[in-house]
Formats: sequence, structure tokens, C-alpha cells
Amino acid sequence: MALKIHKIMRIFTLTAFSLSVLISNGCKFSNNVAGKKTNVTSENHAKNVILFIGDGMGVSTVTAGRIFVGQEMGLSGEEHVLSFETFENVALIKTYNTNAQVPDSAGTATSIMSGYKTNIGTINVRPTEKFSGCGDIAADPTLAYRANAAGKSVGIISTARITHATPAAMYGYADSRGWEADKDLPEEAQSFGCQSLAAQLTAQNTPVNLALGGGSKEFSPQQLDSWASRDDSHLYIETVSDFEALDPQEGHDVLGLFTDSHMSFEADRDPNAEPSLADMTAYAIDNLSSRNDKGYILMIEAGRIDHAHHGGNAYRALKDFQAMDAAVKMALEKTGDDTLILVTADHSHVFTIGGYPVRGNPILGLVRSFDEETGKISKEYATALDDKPYTTLGYHNGPGDLRRAEDPALTDNLVQSKNYRQQIAIPRSSETHAGEDVPLYANGPGADEVKGVMEQNEIFNVMINAMGVE
Repeated sequence: MALKIHKIMRIFTLTAFSLSVLISNGCKFSNNVAGKKTNVTSENHAKNVILFIGDGMGVSTVTAGRIFVGQEMGLSGEEHVLSFETFENVALIKTYNTNAQVPDSAGTATSIMSGYKTNIGTINVRPTEKFSGCGDIAADPTLAYRANAAGKSVGIISTARITHATPAAMYGYADSRGWEADKDLPEEAQSFGCQSLAAQLTAQNTPVNLALGGGSKEFSPQQLDSWASRDDSHLYIETVSDFEALDPQEGHDVLGLFTDSHMSFEADRDPNAEPSLADMTAYAIDNLSSRNDKGYILMIEAGRIDHAHHGGNAYRALKDFQAMDAAVKMALEKTGDDTLILVTADHSHVFTIGGYPVRGNPILGLVRSFDEETGKISKEYATALDDKPYTTLGYHNGPGDLRRAEDPALTDNLVQSKNYRQQIAIPRSSETHAGEDVPLYANGPGADEVKGVMEQNEIFNVMINAMGVE
């Protein structure tokens, strides 16, 4: 009885608080599934949908990534065109959570996967409905459940743990994104019948046919066994050799967990131990395509872009961005005009580009500008008020070095090394997300609905409408 009273009071308090804030601020936010009217007809529905999420891939990451990838190819970089920059339909996406100006991945992934905004830190649970996802998924089916009910196959790929916020939003419900393993569930949640995200992924009624990524430590032996022992079509794999031995045409239901926690950064990945994002993308498309004539939906997350940014390490963030670009290229090569491909981010980071470097200057390097007297590229690096050179890339906050007068001058060898953490303005143990809009790129049936400035939950509408799913 006490728990029920606590639940009712908490909902009442949250509702009253939310209304008072909205009224006092004169604010409105979109929190419905209806969204914009679609022009997609039954004749040109998307048979398949592939959703790429570059976790933390804000506009500054896209720009720096474009230059980085181009320079890796021997170009000056600025003129390079990324695989998804050929898409004709582009929009800006507003990323705020219902209670947060600067969002997290759980709330933003919920917007994309379920069509409504919610509180920071929660997965597919509406902002005033505590424990609503525990045993009552029919009330708010996620994108994966809706696609599954329409007869489509469902796949998830992530370079993070497969129970991490973004991939979990495809299939899971949790008041806290921290409920990855059984041990993470608080007693009160257990009393309401809540399950961990690992338990939800491996449950008999899971909508997921294919999941590839990291995070085996979040699963109990019983949960992994419940997947693998279901029937001959269900496989659990842990190694690259097991992955390479798979025949995608056999259409197995595959759970592949290649690391205990997150997969390695692309800069550190051992190809003999972990498959690349592009390799996992290729297999998933072939596997899901072979299953039935109704198509599939596949979510692919480059999760470690975000983690490198949190560590203040631009090199690793851009290498993982490069890996995602290669995966998008792979998807374009393997699909046709019956597939809607979306590329977006859940949120941005406080990652900046500046300093007037000349064209072709190494994106990770020290700034070299034009000599004002000669009009030619200066032989010396540009300097700040402390007469020391500085980098093109930096972070507003994070664990990098706070610039101090007594520190030695930066060198190009230092700042272009893969372990270098860019300088920051505000010291923190971890760099934070940013609140600005993020880009959305679209190609294929239904892509015309991607335009202008959109609420993040409208991405869900674009996918649902394109597929013609109720």
C-alpha cells in the first residue's frame, strides 16, 4: 500500500511541477506521435529502414570528421564529401529532454525509438509514469515492437554495450538507464515486476532478431543460455572467428557480444578480436534481408564517438566517426531504392573548431594562419595572448589540460598523437554533452519528410510512416 501511495504522489508531484514550469516559462514542446503529415503512399513505402546514430555526433564533429577523413585520404580535407553528405534531405533536430535543456542518450533515444520526449536518464518511460514499462509494453510499443508486429525483422548493432542507453531504447523499458543487469535493479523496481535490460533483450517475447555489440558482463549465464538454447536458429557468439563463420543467408537469430563491456575504440581495435562496424553492418543487412519479404529495420550506433568526446580525446572520436562513415557507405552499397537510410545523432558535445587555420592545416594540429604582411602561409604557428601556439580543436569542458602560463608550449607531435586530450576552459572529470541542434540526413522512400527544423520525436514518425506501419 505504501508503494502505491508513493507512486501516486510522485506522479502528481511531477505532473504539477511539469505544468508549472511550462506555464511559467510559456514553453511548448512536442510530445506526440502524430507529428508531420507524410506524403509516403502505399506504392512507395520503404520495405527496409536503416537508422544510423553517431552518438554525440554534433555538427562540429561532422565538420571535423569530414576534414579528418579527407586528410586520411591525402586530401586537404575541407572539400571531402562523406558517404551520407550525398543525401538530398537534411534537417536540424532539437534534442532537449522534457526536464533537461542539455539531454542524455536515454531520453533522446526514447524520442527517436518511441515517438515521445521523456526525462533525462529514462528509457521508453513517459515522464510522469514511473514503472509504466514494467510488464506493460503494449501501452507504448517501441519502434522494434511495432516493426516486429508488422512482420519485419529487427536488428541492432552498437560499438557500446548492447544494453547501453541507445541500443536499449530499441527494445527496453527502464526508469533508469543504469538498469542494464539484474544486479542493477533496485528493490522497489523488482517489486513492480521490472526486468533488467539484459533480461528484456533475451526474453522469449523480444522483438530483436539480431544484436551485435559489446557488454557480455551485463548478462547472466542463464540469460545467454535462454537465447542460445531456444532452437537451432538462435546462436550466441563471442569471437571474430565465430562471426566470420556465420552464413547470413541462413537467417539465424544471432546475439553477438564480442567484449565484456564496450567494444574498443576504432583506433585501438584488434581486427582479430573484434569485427568492424562496417563488417557488422554488412552481415546484418544480408542476414535480415534473407528472412522474409516484409523487410527489416536495423539500428546501427557508433557509440564510442561519444565516449571519446567524454574523455576529451578528439583523435579517437574522429576515428570512430570515420568507422561510421565506412558503415554508411557499406549500407548504401548493399541496399536499393526500397530502403530508407537515416543518419543522425542523439545529441552533441561541447567540441569546437576555430582559430583561423589555413586550408589543409592538419585538423588535429596547431593553428597556422596567413602572414598578414606577405599574404602567404605563416612559417610560424599562430599564438594566443600567452605567446604560445594552440590547436584548431578544443572542448569547452572536460578532463583535458587547463591552459596555464607555466606549462611548456604545445608541439605538433604532441597534439596529433592519438592519446592527446585537447585543452579545455572548464576542468571536469568528464566532458559534457551540448544542447545545440544536431543534423539528420535522409535517403530513400519517406526521406522527403526530413526538412527544416524538427522535434527529435518526429524522426520516429518519419520511420513509421515510411514503412506504412500502424
